[in-house]
Amino acid sequence: MESRGHKFVRYADDCNIYVRSQAAGERVMESVSNFIESKLKLLVNKDKSQVCEVNQTKFLGYTIQKDGNLSIAKKSIDRFKEKVRSITKRNRGVKLEQLIAELVPVMRGWLNYFHHARCKRLLENLDGWIRRKLRCYRLKQCKRVITLQQFLKSRGVETWQSWILALSGKGHWCKSGCPQMHQALGNKWFEEIGLYNLSSNYEKLNS
Repeated sequence: MESRGHKFVRYADDCNIYVRSQAAGERVMESVSNFIESKLKLLVNKDKSQVCEVNQTKFLGYTIQKDGNLSIAKKSIDRFKEKVRSITKRNRGVKLEQLIAELVPVMRGWLNYFHHARCKRLLENLDGWIRRKLRCYRLKQCKRVITLQQFLKSRGVETWQSWILALSGKGHWCKSGCPQMHQALGNKWFEEIGLYNLSSNYEKLNS
């Protein structure tokens, strides 16, 4: 590939080759596949091999955009969110502090790997989504109307506002997005109890 002037990137048995057109891609795919199978006696995985635009595939969890910048591949984001969902399941019956202790290494490790991508807005959205998952979990822990009202009041929510949310017939997820819950469990509170912040640490890692 070097002698032919192709641009490529390889890690173990995973390889991307970059050419200028779809037609060139088809030719290189056929040529490389023939070499691998006839000369090296190895098998090319046809299901995983494709010729496509550079931003329509992934490599090591990243997607390379047409301008050359990296983004996080959708499948990598989906796997991360599924891991967060598993940790924050509302029926786990453990303290909120334990959930956060489990989340922190997952979030830190994921960001350390993907901090090369341009993804600040994505990380801000993920931070907000994770905080809402935790607010939802804390709501479920209250169980009774009076318990929720007392909890909100103890967190500085006015009495009448706490009763409005406590008596609401909305589901936990909907309640977790209400102003009363944002006041009771604000961003600063999550920072104080040690929740890892993806977007702020992204800036530190790239400064």
